[in-house]
Amino acid sequence: MRSRGTAPQRLYDVMPSHVTILGAGVIGLSTALYCARRGMQVTIIDQKPAQRDGCSFGNAGMIVPSHFIPLAAPGMVKLGLKWMWNPESPFYIKPRLDLDLLSWGLHFWKAATAQRVAAAAPVLRDLSLLSRQCFEDIGLDFGLVKNGLLMLCKQQQTLDEEAHMASQANTLGIPAQVLDAKATAALDPNITMDVCGSVFFPKDCHLPPTRFISVLETELTRLGVQFLWETEVKGFKVEDSTLRAINTTRGEVECQEVVLCSGVWSADLAKSLNLKLPMQAGKGYSLTLTQPAQLPNLCSICTEARLAVTPMDGALRVGGTMEMAGINESITQRRVRGITRAFPQYFPAFKESDFAEVKPWSGLRPVSPDGMPYIGRTRRWKNLTLATGHAMMGLSLAPATGKIVSDLLAGENQPLALDLMSPDRFA
Repeated sequence: MRSRGTAPQRLYDVMPSHVTILGAGVIGLSTALYCARRGMQVTIIDQKPAQRDGCSFGNAGMIVPSHFIPLAAPGMVKLGLKWMWNPESPFYIKPRLDLDLLSWGLHFWKAATAQRVAAAAPVLRDLSLLSRQCFEDIGLDFGLVKNGLLMLCKQQQTLDEEAHMASQANTLGIPAQVLDAKATAALDPNITMDVCGSVFFPKDCHLPPTRFISVLETELTRLGVQFLWETEVKGFKVEDSTLRAINTTRGEVECQEVVLCSGVWSADLAKSLNLKLPMQAGKGYSLTLTQPAQLPNLCSICTEARLAVTPMDGALRVGGTMEMAGINESITQRRVRGITRAFPQYFPAFKESDFAEVKPWSGLRPVSPDGMPYIGRTRRWKNLTLATGHAMMGLSLAPATGKIVSDLLAGENQPLALDLMSPDRFA
């Protein structure tokens, strides 16, 4: 379906010859790939060094068409308030007097309605399925495993709720199967599970994110993409609603088309361009066992604990939590304990002590208040496109986002309706 409404004006009548991408995370690299393969010259600017470990690296590596419900959903406000009082819970907002946080919370509350979710679900479905197809078609070897995903449930009530979700998924054309404990064990006999049942999503996949990033960077280098590492954006030179140049710590960089995909830092850059882009940094944690006692064939979500579990090239990664404490990359040990204590409850062959020598990783995910990413052009600037705010779905939705952005820059019709992802929706 083509995007509806009045589209922001394009600066050029033909495909631009050069694109400057702000951000070298998985969204920026995927966008660069599709643009470079169209023949555009691409420059990527990132404030971090090439050897970095940001949000694109330590995540669970899941491609999840199963995740068609946005973060802002009915019941999430109540659940979030309940979890806030448990220092080891999957969700935590650090209390602080912050006008941006208050505004974000108000938008979240307004978006957490059944009507909004009903509108968003098919959009997320289409975006996820497009991205899954892109992963298959991209033509690079990065270890994609297409075994599906298990939503593991310890309690019957949770399984009943997930069964209802499975019914919705099937209605939307996303295959899902409800399994009892015996059928769950039979599907992945390599690992011992203590659950009452699960929901199996056969379309879900997983991959090692560090390997994916490395393969993308190698391919982009081959295509002639220019990387400006350790280069901070300080501002913009503007004229006639057009970005003419980017002021950086390395001097002025002239630009034709600009794509903003700087993760949690996108909001401040947008603010400097007089754009309202509500965003909060949602810190996630992961721990990777290099020699796990057992190794599953499938990735899984421990539903009650909100843990993601993924086998990666012989290792096992366990991740989770959503901690909103501002742009702060420090490790909060009680959040880590919440992960290490919950994991053995689902996988009894493991003990909390197995993680004693594992160094926790943390990353900041860009979280929009309505659970939808910001993808598209803005009406304020003729040559600016945004691709950010993907929260926990950055890796999963990266190839589709890159393809959509390259299509927009080339002036091609969109396969998806972009209205609910408009960067101007909170203006």
